[in-house]
Amino acid sequence: MSAAVSPVIVIPGITASDLFDRYELPPEAVWTTMRNKRHERITLHPADQRYELLEPARVKPGGPFPLGYGELVEELRDGLAEDQAGPVPVYPFGYDWRMPLDLTEARLDAFIREVIDRTLLMPLYRGDPDFAASPTVTLIGHSMGGLIVAGYLERYSAALVHKVVTLATPFQGSWEAVLKLTTGTADLGDDSGKARERHAARMTPALYHLLPSYGTPSGRGNGNGAPSGLVVDDGLEADIFSPAAWQPSVVRTIERKVRGWDVSGAELFAEMLGAARAHQDRIGGLELAAGAPTGNGDTGGDGSPLLTADHWLAIAGADAKTRVGLRVRRDDDGAPRFDLRSAERRNEWDSDDDAARLHSGDGTVPLAASVAPFLGESNLVCVTPRDFGYWELKDRALTRLSGFHGLISAMNMVHRLILRFLLDKDDPYGNTWGRRFPGVAEGEWQPPLALREKG
Repeated sequence: MSAAVSPVIVIPGITASDLFDRYELPPEAVWTTMRNKRHERITLHPADQRYELLEPARVKPGGPFPLGYGELVEELRDGLAEDQAGPVPVYPFGYDWRMPLDLTEARLDAFIREVIDRTLLMPLYRGDPDFAASPTVTLIGHSMGGLIVAGYLERYSAALVHKVVTLATPFQGSWEAVLKLTTGTADLGDDSGKARERHAARMTPALYHLLPSYGTPSGRGNGNGAPSGLVVDDGLEADIFSPAAWQPSVVRTIERKVRGWDVSGAELFAEMLGAARAHQDRIGGLELAAGAPTGNGDTGGDGSPLLTADHWLAIAGADAKTRVGLRVRRDDDGAPRFDLRSAERRNEWDSDDDAARLHSGDGTVPLAASVAPFLGESNLVCVTPRDFGYWELKDRALTRLSGFHGLISAMNMVHRLILRFLLDKDDPYGNTWGRRFPGVAEGEWQPPLALREKG
């Protein structure tokens, strides 16, 4: 095994990378952290969603937003190199978060190979015979970035990946995606609620990848496969990936966008829902070699090495008021109408009942949806807003204003946890900790590193 620490790639969440129109000279910013939310400029073309509706244009990604990721990248660059004779490369991976995730996975594959090639130019790595013979990277994905990591591994194999960290990833979706597509307002990016935001959201394929798919039939208990938290009136479609389950206004918006092109709004809507379902099914099919030591020869169906469960650190947020369900009613015309009441935003993390405690999350991702199908509940490490350090006053304030989900990647304790995991270090001073997923017994909790339980 190589003594050199694998280079790291940090993959941000949806809407968290800058977008620039490179048709203009100099390139014009059309999506940045605090300004330039040019919804009309980033809307994708109905005839070919690789490109923009308004042409001529050439919108391309820049880097991830510094807020939320800047401190993480700097802490990793500093902490990983502490016991090494040279720097450890930590690359932020900015991507076009509008696109279907299949396209982003392909670009991540190319970027991983570029990072390895660049790392092998460094004397420390070039001179390490083990790394030179079998170079690998570590992938850290926040929110939708974790879905991109999982999709990449399922499609391209784990042959070039040493370890994985996922932060607040909605492996089984988020109800905020439904809210965003319906109203334009949610804890996912800009929350202006204006028509331009709503219309752009409905034409963004990647957003459909975040629709919820978790759980078992609930509500009326009709056995129709409705995910936990989805309650529909009798006779209405309960499959959120079926166009029939949606309010007619969604399709009407898309119809207006595609007018004059050789595709109908209903066809495009069904295509985006279908692609999202297929991607979630693909992620559900990802296999890990549970508990097996790295390098033991286990391989996937294509002969490539399998990633082990003890080389994946999955961190989820809890103890924040989170939308945990959706009620769908029948309107006067017999069509579905989403009842987006605030009553569905709940936080029962401190309950004595484990089933009730699932009615919590990080403000965007419900706890139940944070469980990766290929890992399970026993591997998950939960953190809460109480884990912000005493001096993290700014982050505590931002959590109250903008939610916990987006700031998990900025939490100092999480940085220490990641460094311990990547460096295989002990924690003699108890500076890291975590919490079990509700219902996981103390003896069943199996995080990928020795961890003090808190709370």
